[in-house]
Amino acid sequence: MSDGHGVGNRVLMLGGQPLHQMLRLRAPELARQLTEIIAAHVTTYNNLPDEELQRDIVSLVELNLNLVANTFEHHSPPKPEEMELLWAAAGRGAQDLTPLEDIMTAYHLGGRQATVALFADAAPEDYGDIVEAYSLLLKYNQVVSTVVCEGYMVARESMRSQEQDARHAVVSALLNGERPMNAGALAGVRLASRYLVFTAAIGKHPDEADDKPFAVYAGRSKLDRIRTVLDGFASEPALTVLDPAGGLILAPASDSMMDWKGARELVAVVGQAAGAPVWIAGQLATIEEVPAAARLTQEVLDVVRLFGRPPGLYQLSDVLLEYQLTRPSHAMEELASLLDPLAEHPDLQRTLEVYVENGLDRRQAAALLHVHPNTVDYRLRRVVALTGLDPVDPVQLQRIGAALAARRKRVAKPDTAD
Repeated sequence: MSDGHGVGNRVLMLGGQPLHQMLRLRAPELARQLTEIIAAHVTTYNNLPDEELQRDIVSLVELNLNLVANTFEHHSPPKPEEMELLWAAAGRGAQDLTPLEDIMTAYHLGGRQATVALFADAAPEDYGDIVEAYSLLLKYNQVVSTVVCEGYMVARESMRSQEQDARHAVVSALLNGERPMNAGALAGVRLASRYLVFTAAIGKHPDEADDKPFAVYAGRSKLDRIRTVLDGFASEPALTVLDPAGGLILAPASDSMMDWKGARELVAVVGQAAGAPVWIAGQLATIEEVPAAARLTQEVLDVVRLFGRPPGLYQLSDVLLEYQLTRPSHAMEELASLLDPLAEHPDLQRTLEVYVENGLDRRQAAALLHVHPNTVDYRLRRVVALTGLDPVDPVQLQRIGAALAARRKRVAKPDTAD
C-alpha cells in the first residue's frame, strides 16, 4: 500500500496491485476500447476502414499504453529514442495528409479516456499513488507530444522539399523549351494551357533584419505564406522557383484570371502574405511562350526597380518608354553623355530629375527637395548653362528624359529587393 507521498522508486499501487502490471494486463482490451472512442470522435479515424483501425491504430494505442506502464514502473517517461515507432507513425500520418491536430486530438483523447478507465475503481488509500501517476502522465504527454510533432514535421518538410524540387524541375524543363508533357511527367503536374508568368522581387519582412536571431526562419516562413496564397489561386498548383528575395512564378491562368485586374488582386494578396514590399512583372503566355515571357518579365522588373517604381504588378506597357530607352544601343552612351557636365554637381542633376519626374512643377520639386522654389529656378538655370538643355523646350525635354534614363542604366548595379 502507498504511504501517500510517492517517494523514490517504490512501486505505485492501485487496489493492492502494482499499477504498471495492471496496465500491461489490460492494455490489449483497453486499446480496442480506446480506438473505438477515438474513431467515434475524430473524423480522420472515423473514415478509416475497420481493418486498418484494428490492424494499425489498435496496435499503436496498445504501444502507448505499454510505454505509459513503463513510465509508471520506472518513475520516468521514455527517452525520445525509445519512441521511434511513434515518431515513424506520425511521419506516416503526414504522408497520408492526416491533419496534425487530428493526430494530437487522438493522443490526448486516448490518454484522458485511459486515465478514466484505469482509476475508475480507485480507493481513498490509493490517492497518493494516483497523484504521482498523474504527474508521470503529464511528463509522458510532454515527451510523446514532442516526438509526434517532430516526426510529423520532419516528414512534412521532406515532402515539401521533394514537391518543391519537382516543381523546380518542371519550371526548368519549360524554360529550356522541353516538351510540355515530358515536363509535367517530371513531377506529376498537370500543366495548364496558359500561364501568368511572373518575375518577382520580394523585400525583407521586418523579422528578416540581419540583427534578428530568427531572420533565416522568418524568410522561410514568408515563402511558405506566399506559396500558400499561390496554390490557392487556381485548381492547379503554381510552379515556383523562389527564394526570400524573389524569383519566378508560373501561375495557371484560369478563365477567371485572364484579365489583369484579377492578376493585380493576386499580387496584392501576395504582398499582404509576405508582409513586405513586392514588385512583380507579369506576362500572359502559352506553354511554348514561357521562356520568352520569363526573359521579358525579368527585363521589365529590372526597369521597374531601376526607375524606383512602387511595389505592385507591372506589364511591359507600364514602362514602354523606360524599357526602350534602357535597351543597349550605340545611342545609349551618347545620350548619357549629354548630362556629363552635371557629374560634379549632383545637386543639379537631382534637381533636374525631380523637376522632370513631377511634370515641371517647380513648387512640387522644391517641396520634395526641401528647398525654396527660387533655389529650383537657380539650379535649373545652371543646368541650362552647363548642358545647353532646357527642360522648358519640348524637344529638349525629350532629350533630357532619354539622357536621364541612359544615365540610370549606366550607373545601375545588381539590385536586391529592400
